[in-house]
Order: sequence, then structure tokens, then C-alpha cells
Amino acid sequence: MNEGYFMERQQVIDKTIQYLKILPENKVKEALDYIEYLYNKNEDSILTEGMMRLSAESGSFDFLEDEEELYTYDNIKEPAE
Repeated sequence: MNEGYFMERQQVIDKTIQYLKILPENKVKEALDYIEYLYNKNEDSILTEGMMRLSAESGSFDFLEDEEELYTYDNIKEPAE
């Protein structure tokens, strides 16, 4: 492939379409399955990041920072020998 390492987005799409046009139907369906997998993986990542950001910014878990310590070093017991 002598087109250089980086292709513009539209060039990549066009090249992919060229390949898809010459593949047998079962391989085209396989390619679609893989593209859908990548799309869903990306969507899941975006949703997860958004939920993490919302929960961090909402202050819903701030009470955990103010929680009283239940145990101190005085509560630690040495194992019996």
C-alpha cells in the first residue's frame, strides 16, 4: 500500500467501500458485524465516561469523604504466637 501511512477519513471510507464491493456476501456481513462491534464499543465507552463524570461532579458520593474512621491503629491486635 503506497498511499502513505495516513489517509484522510473520506479516503479510508472510499477504500473500505471498494473492498466491500468485491468481497463475497458472507464476508460483507462479517465486516458489518465487526463495524457494529466497534461502533457499540465506542458508544459504550462514551456512555461510561459520561456517567463517571456526572457522578463525580454531582457530589453524590461526597459523604464518603466525611465518613468517620471506624478503626484506628489501637484496634490492631498482634497475632497470638
